[in-house]
Amino acid sequence: MNFVKMHGLGNDFIVIDEREEAFEGDRSKFAEEYCNRNFGIGADGVLWIQDSEKADVKVVMRNSDGSSMEMCGNGIRCIARFLIDAGHDGVVKAETDAGIIEIEQVGDLYRVNMGMADELGAGVVKGYDVVNISMGNPHAVIFEDVVDWKEAGKEIEHDSAYPDRTNVEFVTVKGKDRIKVNVWERGAGATLACGTGACAALVAASSAGKTDRIAYVELAGGVLEVEWKINGQVMMTGPAEEVFKGVIP
Repeated sequence: MNFVKMHGLGNDFIVIDEREEAFEGDRSKFAEEYCNRNFGIGADGVLWIQDSEKADVKVVMRNSDGSSMEMCGNGIRCIARFLIDAGHDGVVKAETDAGIIEIEQVGDLYRVNMGMADELGAGVVKGYDVVNISMGNPHAVIFEDVVDWKEAGKEIEHDSAYPDRTNVEFVTVKGKDRIKVNVWERGAGATLACGTGACAALVAASSAGKTDRIAYVELAGGVLEVEWKINGQVMMTGPAEEVFKGVIP
């Protein structure tokens, strides 16, 4: 089976085009095995490209622990680049479990219409003040300086307040147009970047008056530009890179 290894700001994926060859295995077990960085290819998740009756393609997503992803901002940019490099025009519509996502190539970058952000309210989880945002998948945003944020992220992800678990973002506001975010991803752990997490963080920060509606989001793997438009839609712009191609026997 052919695959392509891709990443968006270091958030990396195994991409398999099922339009060429149908995948017949257990997707969750496959993701657990091949995302392993010592015994497999190594990745934060797996993205399968399928035919779609609603969009250009359908994307099936699994985290490195085998769990499902409704949506992945960095991953969807990789899908757009994969298709555009193969000859598709500069606008891609992808069907996901979070709805149909539109991605446009802008120079060397890819701009994603992430859809509407859903502000789900605030609360206290594991002693932390949390702002809950949905970007088609769940996020818990925290505006605190947490030294051991990985351990805190793991605990919050699995807290009973989140029956389906949650992504966790630890945000430092650096100015009206810039925030820094450490990401604990549901089903993958600490990652270098999370597109939906960057969007959730900006929405939470802007809603609280901490930033403007457009800002740069610094992640461990690089920077995304995120805009929360007046109509409620969130636009995210960033890179997508191909690392290598290979064959799984």
